[in-house]
Amino acid sequence: MSELTSLTLAAARDGLRSKEFSAVELADAHLLAMEKARALNAYVLETPERALAMAKAADARIALGKAGPLEGIPLAVKDLFCTEAVRTTACSHILDNFVPTYDSTVTAQLWRDGAVLLGKTNNDEFAMGSSNETSYFGPVTSPWRRKGSNTRLTPGGSSGGSAAAVAAHLCLGATGTDTGGSIRQPAAFTGTVGIKPTYGRVSRWGIVAFASSLDQAGPFTRTVRDAAILLRSMAGPDDKDTTCADVPVPDYEAAVGRSVKGLRIGVPKEYRLEGMPAEIEKIWEQGRAWLKAAGAELVEVSLPHTKYALPAYYIVAPAEASSNLARYDGVRYGLREPGGDIREMYEKTRAAGFGAEVRRRIMIGTYVLSAGYYDAYYLRAQKVRTLIKRDFEQVFDAGVHAILTPATPSAAFGLGEKGGADPVEMYLNDIFTVTVNMAGLPGIAVPAGLDGQGLPLGLQLIGRPFDEETLFATAEVIEQAAGRFTPKPWW
Repeated sequence: MSELTSLTLAAARDGLRSKEFSAVELADAHLLAMEKARALNAYVLETPERALAMAKAADARIALGKAGPLEGIPLAVKDLFCTEAVRTTACSHILDNFVPTYDSTVTAQLWRDGAVLLGKTNNDEFAMGSSNETSYFGPVTSPWRRKGSNTRLTPGGSSGGSAAAVAAHLCLGATGTDTGGSIRQPAAFTGTVGIKPTYGRVSRWGIVAFASSLDQAGPFTRTVRDAAILLRSMAGPDDKDTTCADVPVPDYEAAVGRSVKGLRIGVPKEYRLEGMPAEIEKIWEQGRAWLKAAGAELVEVSLPHTKYALPAYYIVAPAEASSNLARYDGVRYGLREPGGDIREMYEKTRAAGFGAEVRRRIMIGTYVLSAGYYDAYYLRAQKVRTLIKRDFEQVFDAGVHAILTPATPSAAFGLGEKGGADPVEMYLNDIFTVTVNMAGLPGIAVPAGLDGQGLPLGLQLIGRPFDEETLFATAEVIEQAAGRFTPKPWW
């Protein structure tokens, strides 16, 4: 059975079509793996009965020659995506036992294409976090370990459960969301592939909102090809989301393996941070060498407003969060704490329902939007955002096809090691990723090697708007050169 869980999504798809095994057998193998890996806390809800029913229906369609692009493929879904008749909480106490009566557009499209739901994965509460430690259901433990150490490591956040599930072979792919790096950072920490598409490429309808102008859904997989396959099903126009672009979805899988000869790859000088670990610089240099050997031209570029991206992000994102999270008041759904009047009920419900990090960001967001501070903070942050976007536009207008950077400033750290006394220490994990969200661009994280402690390190490629195909082509070069990285099961 373990042989089935070690397949790539593409190999499983081909095996199902050639009837080497059934969708029910594939689902069974993953459900068994999930049972054995509960110590990771990657899933907050397992759906075995639904998985087997969906797999049985997939087998029937395959037998009739009516297989969809993802027919019988077992997937995990981040607990931020609404799933019809399946509990969805955003890993927050305030959404206790909320069961949607509808599917998000993304999950509806996955089921349309024949995918099988294994369960809902853990995440930071309302996607607010970089280590999956703010979840109401407790932190996820990475399937990776430092050499000679039993220290529990973070899989990254906010999509830590999805990243850990993919890395530990508990699903063939998973959905995630990325507001400031919540797909790319966990992917880098777990040796998996994660792509944050262009803003508007994937519908946000039915996904619990954090910051509406920054949020974007994307896939986690173990290979670049698998990510291309999964993104094609997730992406596309949607009338229910006015920010979703009405543009055709290319065949991303066809871009995997495409030559990168003649492509100009930018290397931004501003990403060479003072005090950056030598191993990060080394893997970045190695990535440049691999792309150059494949025929790409490496050019130094400048993104001068990069240093302002993190502070501007931590004004814009909390501001939007404070507006979005105002809807959770105990009146219509989720948690309700009794009070003497409606105001007291609001106060008690929100105090009990939201965790410390969510409360912190709501208060920051409310402050920067308040009268007297709006111009000084929020308006200025939006102006900085415009400058960040213009930096990228100027680089791409100069003929650069993609930009290569580190994905994270370090390998995975231990649970409880960061952010205890100073939340900013945790926020600094997003330093290489937030620019992409601020500019609305696509970005992919791909495994590039291991550090001295045996932990994965990732590289990030940033692309032009709606040019995910170039990212898949260039990421494939790195993947082929670096190889794949799988943790040794200890759980």
